[in-house]
Amino acid sequence: MNELLRCTECPRLAGFLAEVRTNHPDYHARPVLPFGDPQARLLIVGLAPGMHGANRSGRPFTGDYAGILLYETLHAFGFASQPVSVAADDDLQLIDCRITNAVKCLPPQNKPEPAEIRTCNRWLADEFSAAPEVRVILALGLVAHKAVLLACGLKQAALPFAHAARHVLPDGRILIDSYHCSRYNTQTRRLTNADFHDVFHRIRAEL
Repeated sequence: MNELLRCTECPRLAGFLAEVRTNHPDYHARPVLPFGDPQARLLIVGLAPGMHGANRSGRPFTGDYAGILLYETLHAFGFASQPVSVAADDDLQLIDCRITNAVKCLPPQNKPEPAEIRTCNRWLADEFSAAPEVRVILALGLVAHKAVLLACGLKQAALPFAHAARHVLPDGRILIDSYHCSRYNTQTRRLTNADFHDVFHRIRAEL
């Protein structure tokens, strides 16, 4: 994973992170590594680090608005030791769960380009191959869903994205989709707390 921290394969992202480090010298502003239980059966795949969340803290969804609902839910379902995640040194531990992103670097306007998603996908594929214990993959949003399919060598149309959809991957693992727990989706109530909890009830049933 040290190699990932040094990755600059996407020129646009590497240049943007260099600017962010200049403007925010106290920010992590580098690729964000996966976080959680190395033997986890649940792997959560998000989109990319947020500017003032994971990109600042260096830990997925930590300090992000999206992390509010995610970590509250993980705690409620026994996957996290506490319901709040604001800093990488807050002693939070994940239990039987690990979190990663489809794109490891902060993209401008939180919108990675297709080529950047493809370039970064090798890291996600490596995570899958190095984690035979993972039984359930939760994709937060369409980009994460497509990144999972790409990492598994599947065509993008093979398994359509839909909230709370359940898919069986070729290796027998279960892919479950959810709308991303972003500020936009939660404030517009496209994703409610009840909707998100329903997804985790399904995950617990699978495990």
